Amino acid sequence: MERAEAINPDWVDKVSNHLQLGGIETSVIDNGAGRGTRIAWINTGTGLRFKVVIDRAMDIADAFFNEHSLAWLSHGGITNPQPFSDKGIDWLRTFGGGLLTTCGLTHVGGPESDSYGDRGLHGLISNTPAEIVSVIQPDPRAGKLEMSITGIIRETKPFGPSLELRRTISATLGEPGLRIHDEVSNKANTPSPHMLLYHFNFGWPLVDEGTDIVWNGKWFPRHGEENAKIFKEGSNFKKCPAPLESHLGSGEEVALIDVEANIFGDSICGLHNSKLGLAVALKFKKEQLPWLANWQHWGKGEYVTGIEPSTHPLSGQAKAREDGTLIFIEPGASKSYELELNVLTGKEAIEEFILNVS
Repeated sequence: MERAEAINPDWVDKVSNHLQLGGIETSVIDNGAGRGTRIAWINTGTGLRFKVVIDRAMDIADAFFNEHSLAWLSHGGITNPQPFSDKGIDWLRTFGGGLLTTCGLTHVGGPESDSYGDRGLHGLISNTPAEIVSVIQPDPRAGKLEMSITGIIRETKPFGPSLELRRTISATLGEPGLRIHDEVSNKANTPSPHMLLYHFNFGWPLVDEGTDIVWNGKWFPRHGEENAKIFKEGSNFKKCPAPLESHLGSGEEVALIDVEANIFGDSICGLHNSKLGLAVALKFKKEQLPWLANWQHWGKGEYVTGIEPSTHPLSGQAKAREDGTLIFIEPGASKSYELELNVLTGKEAIEEFILNVS
């Protein structure tokens, strides 16, 4: 459904309830490891629909465009939040994958320990429920096509740090896209360290043999050139391969990218599956999120690539503190982040996307 159809005046006399076209529907999972977890389905009326997990920092789990799944889901899927999972690699026990898992708010990267404390893999925020403060439905009869859900997620303890993430996920009825607006505020009385990573996880059938991974910028393998098997000069690492025997178990590779931006300050990346005639374009501000990680894990039954905008190159709080790149938010201050994800199907739109990133 194109936007022109979304505002067709015929709707006025033919639709009683906006949910016939699209909108936001909240519910609670009643079975399995996620029993009792609040969710919200957002349907754009275009074939794009996705599940916001309210009790997991308003992350996004399932995402579909028509019959095609866009996201990778782990074996465990959605689980209840576990707020004390910030030890070692315990984060992986509740990592459901999904279209988006948020990492931070004070640490992104592997487990570490120093004089400032112990920090587990990728921080606490994704295991924290949101307080929903607003759900705005579309009202096509009144010409209002915007819809949004807003919540507050707090990473806090006495004596600090005490950060508050106010997240709004919005969409437009008749447009196959979603927008994320995040504002991270320091509610404590001392400066707080801050790191943030958006762990977008894409899976089959969008991700398949021959799918193009689209990004541009100077890059280096996370664990050094001497250990790289995929991310090395001369390797076609932007083309998804068949499942790899070397990625059974914990096999994986990550490239860290100083992502380029266009004249408007936007960094654009994503995926293109020519067999499906389908592309996903992710856009964000280079000034806000200067780094991009490309995670590739081509295991049998665990076939996924992650495209992950970030404030830091997965360095961890200790390294960022040491090299002077650690962000501090002053008491009462805040930082904002804006991301946009769009599904593209038209030939011209896909060609323009590829051209803009090349």
